Amino acid sequence: MEMLLSTKGITICLFFFVLSLAAAIEIPLSVSQLPTITEQSHTQVAYPFDEDFTIKCEARGNPQPTFNWTKDGKPFDLSSDPRIVTTNNSGTFVIQNRGIINNFQGKYRCFASNVLGTAMSEEIELIVPSVPKFPKEKIEPLDVEHGDSVILHCNPPKGIPPLHIYWMNIDLQHIPQDERVSMSLKGDLYFANVEESDSRSDYCCFAAFPRLRTIVQKMPMTLKVSRLKHANDSGSPNAAVTKDLIIGAGGTILWDAHVRKANFIKERKPKLLIPPESAGSSSSVTVIKGGVLLLECIAEGLPTPHLSWVKVTGNMPKDEPETENFGKTLKIDQVTAADEGKYECTASNPMGSAKHEFHVHVEEPPQWLKKPEGGVYSVGTNLVLLCEAIGNPEPSIQWKLNGRPIDGRTFRGRISTREISLTNLQLQDSAVFQCEATNKHGTILASANVNVLNIAPLILTPDEENYATVVGYSAFLHCDIFASPAADVRWTKDDSIEPLSTFRYEVNKNGTLEIRNTKKEDSGSYACWAANSVGKRAITANLDIRDATKLVVTPKNPRVLKSHSILLKCQAEYDSHLKHSFKLSWRKDGAELPVNSTEGGRIILDRDTLFISSVLLEDQGVYKCVASTALDTAEAEAQLIVLDVPDPPEDLQLSENQNRSVRLSWKAGASHNSPVNESIIEFEENHWEPEMWQELIRVPGNDTTALLPLSPYVNYQFRVVSVNAVGRSQPSKPSLRYATPPAAPDKNPENIRVEASEPNEMVMKWEPLKPMERNGPGLEYKVSWRQRGVETDWNEELVKKHSLSVRNVPTFVPYEIKVQAVNNLGSGPEPNITIGYSGEDVPDAAPARVSVEVINSTLVEVFWSGIPRDRVRGHLGGYKVNWWKTRSMLDGKRHHPEKHFLTFVGERTSGMIPGLDPFSEFRLTVSAFTSRGDGPESSPVFFETPEGVPEQPRFLKILNFDQDSVTLSWGLPKKANGHLTGYILQYQIINETHEVGALSNVSVANRSALSWHLAGLSPSTKYKFYIKACTAKGCGKAATEEGLTLAQGSKGSGRISDAVKPTPKFQPSEALEPGTEYTIRLVTKNWVDNNSIFEDVIETRGRAYAGIYEGISTQGWFIGLMCAIALLTLLLLTICFVRRNKGGKYSVKEKEDLHPDPEAQSIKDEIFGEYSDSDEKPLKGSLQSLNGDIKATGSADSLVDYGEGEHGMFNEDGSFIGAYSGSKEKGSVESTGSSTATFPLHA
Repeated sequence: MEMLLSTKGITICLFFFVLSLAAAIEIPLSVSQLPTITEQSHTQVAYPFDEDFTIKCEARGNPQPTFNWTKDGKPFDLSSDPRIVTTNNSGTFVIQNRGIINNFQGKYRCFASNVLGTAMSEEIELIVPSVPKFPKEKIEPLDVEHGDSVILHCNPPKGIPPLHIYWMNIDLQHIPQDERVSMSLKGDLYFANVEESDSRSDYCCFAAFPRLRTIVQKMPMTLKVSRLKHANDSGSPNAAVTKDLIIGAGGTILWDAHVRKANFIKERKPKLLIPPESAGSSSSVTVIKGGVLLLECIAEGLPTPHLSWVKVTGNMPKDEPETENFGKTLKIDQVTAADEGKYECTASNPMGSAKHEFHVHVEEPPQWLKKPEGGVYSVGTNLVLLCEAIGNPEPSIQWKLNGRPIDGRTFRGRISTREISLTNLQLQDSAVFQCEATNKHGTILASANVNVLNIAPLILTPDEENYATVVGYSAFLHCDIFASPAADVRWTKDDSIEPLSTFRYEVNKNGTLEIRNTKKEDSGSYACWAANSVGKRAITANLDIRDATKLVVTPKNPRVLKSHSILLKCQAEYDSHLKHSFKLSWRKDGAELPVNSTEGGRIILDRDTLFISSVLLEDQGVYKCVASTALDTAEAEAQLIVLDVPDPPEDLQLSENQNRSVRLSWKAGASHNSPVNESIIEFEENHWEPEMWQELIRVPGNDTTALLPLSPYVNYQFRVVSVNAVGRSQPSKPSLRYATPPAAPDKNPENIRVEASEPNEMVMKWEPLKPMERNGPGLEYKVSWRQRGVETDWNEELVKKHSLSVRNVPTFVPYEIKVQAVNNLGSGPEPNITIGYSGEDVPDAAPARVSVEVINSTLVEVFWSGIPRDRVRGHLGGYKVNWWKTRSMLDGKRHHPEKHFLTFVGERTSGMIPGLDPFSEFRLTVSAFTSRGDGPESSPVFFETPEGVPEQPRFLKILNFDQDSVTLSWGLPKKANGHLTGYILQYQIINETHEVGALSNVSVANRSALSWHLAGLSPSTKYKFYIKACTAKGCGKAATEEGLTLAQGSKGSGRISDAVKPTPKFQPSEALEPGTEYTIRLVTKNWVDNNSIFEDVIETRGRAYAGIYEGISTQGWFIGLMCAIALLTLLLLTICFVRRNKGGKYSVKEKEDLHPDPEAQSIKDEIFGEYSDSDEKPLKGSLQSLNGDIKATGSADSLVDYGEGEHGMFNEDGSFIGAYSGSKEKGSVESTGSSTATFPLHA
């Protein structure tokens, strides 16, 4: 078996072991031993409603004890009454309740005996209570006069305490009690003085016995209270009247206000009824220590006396004792010796007082100082038993041997009041010694079993026990031994005979071997050897050392924002042998978290993970992961800190009140683990913007007070917002309102400006004062203006709005302007002067000396001279250059004038015009502009742009190729930009590694040539071809194409493919060689078998007809052929659509994935509306296209110098200047063919 032996557990075990040694050695039942009482009853009540009553007495011993009983000190035979039921080998008996059981009441004692001695129990009292009853009696009515004192006696029957007494009427309504009427501790009802309202015939005393479940009632009592007879109603002489006359204090006669006739009232000083006068002025009270002290004083008198208590000797208890029953009872709980002393009660009224002293004595029943302790003794040893007890009165001590008093004459040892001793013990000295301590408050009993034994060691721990612990813990191997004389114990390991003796090994007094700080090598077999003078014994034990469990919780100390989530993970390492007992649990602040999810799934435990969603502030705490196995326990913890915005500040107070300031103080709210960085003080005023809170100032986070700057004429209230790293708190509750008195304005309006929509108008505007800047009622603005540089008085006007319009002023003239704030309490400070101009107009003059300098074929620079300042008539915005193309110098065609313009801001006198068409004629004008618009244009200036280089040829195609030659065809450039002078054809060898050969040039001087036969090439070689168009200015960008020449012995053939759209009824093919035979085949890209739907052999016409494409396209047979092809194509595409919608799969699709066809993709794009990147990406290993997209690039000149403003470099329709936008042409010819890649591909 495996045992978990932690250091903590062993410490506790050792503690209790030491205690057990001090008390007695546990003797195995297999060894002969004296009887020991193990269980007994104590005082017991035989309730009449119980079916039976059990009196317990159990004992152990060897031989098995027999039992005897005594009752009231006399032998009691359990078999003498058939109502007693006994059990074999037990002293316990049961009394069956068959009615009358009074004869069983008494004090019982149990004796358990065997051949070695007798054990005796404490006395067991059985109380058989009778059913309490009030006697049936006739109680005479009690007639008294008003003011007399009366006692109604209850005299409750005897019964089992507690006893509760109640005084009620026949309707079970409690009799009201107060200082005048109260009940004593014995249950009697005392009237200090009676009143007529006390008269009634149903005073009933009820006695309740809760343990007997009984309430009994005394016969009702009648009390009649009558008034004193008036002196005139009496027949007695004056002396009698004087006798009955009661004189009040000061000689006044007291009259009753409730009757018509005055009665005499019996005023008198207090007289004690409890304690009675017969007890004298003092009495003695004895109370048991630890019990409750109740001292009672009840007095009669008129007026009703008041009771008070003092302690005459010493001080009252530290805790002020309570009084009950309207001050008539003094109660002290848990009485101690300090409560002993003299107490005095005083009853007083205006007529006098009465006192009584109580001498309180605190006594206590017997208590042990030393109890005799038995044990196991070996032959020849000595015995000393001590017995000491205290109590008040001092208890008497009596020694007994085996339940009988010791006769000192026959006892061979020494005996005294507190001690018994024996020397040279022998086996026959085994006995049970009892010590009884008795005083008037009780008796206590202590027994000591003296077992004199002479036996060989008995090892009580089973042999071959298996133990296990973890590395670093202590291991405890048990070897419980019983021996007399005491045995010598030693431990050995494995095959060694040497006892274990290093500092890590320790043999405890009970024989247990402790191995501290265990290691892996401590595993093995151990032997425990026990020997004494009588014999020896041995057992073996096996120890396994396991790996300790280790835990890590991540994250270690997380800080989480409130409402966020946190995941804690517990990573555990433990010994594989302990996996079946491995358990993991989570605790928060010491309390275990349930395994199932809590709070509606907000907290989820899943073995080694703890997930908390929407973290709350109360989730903060220490989370501990606890792992336990059969041998050890490991813990790891993480401190979860929840961050949140601060709680709102509280308790806002205003102080240091001034006209322009007030001090605000507050108490900071909880910061929730993120210190407050600053506090924002906001204000609200109830005049201009009620319920609109605005920020006033900010103060550092640690400050909780601030002096607030205030504006006049504002009714403030304030609130505070605390800010930490998480965010802002909720605002505090508002402070009390604080109103400041009005004052003159402190500032004038700002941002004074002049705006005008008409030339002869001046509109002066300014930013009005904010409501908080008005400072008082009746705010207006005093506006002053005059023309600058003209000596004249100021024009003034008082306005309430924040603008003033002045008409009939000169155009664009400077004015000095002042605006001052004024209210009912005065004016603001002297305002500053602002310069503003009256309304603008458009310029009335055009720029002069306009000239143009041509920079290149697309760029010119324009020069002009600015207009005079006085002709601008406003703020000069700049100059606008307008130009338009009149004709092309290449074909002489005139163009519809399409105007373009560029604006140049400021006082510029030149500017660049980019993006012009080369070899063209233009006109140009320049005008000035203001914010009101453009002035007149200058006279037009004519200029021409020179020739430029051509754009890229439209295409370059390979028409035919052989082993050592190739025929190329190309298209005209989109824009010639001048007169073409010819073409430059270039070519070079390329390979798969992108290394290129030398570039060869061929000059094509015939500007009309659109094809060329190139010879002298190497067979089976990949080439790249370039074609450039040229003018007198140079050559443009090249169109390119790549292709392979044929291998040796291959037949010269070529393949050209064109993508045919389904809508047209004919498709021109321009890249054909004149006078050459071609096979034309029409196929569908998405057809299942990829077969052709049309095939025919044609021959192109000779060289004379090579360029006449229009003639072929107008032939009837060709048009019919193309119509048939288009119709068939449309039919097949319809079938493809149907099959695609049905989810059919085609092998062609797989081929397309391997060899993407740009033409087919183009068709798909147009048919199915798909969008794809124009860049084509061939698979690795395929030939790259030589005829990809051709992008024309414009001039790389910077555009910064060409124009400014919002119209710069854009046409009037908003588009960018055409010369600076690239043209993009997509190639239309693609080669397709067999797996032998001897065909050209697009780049």
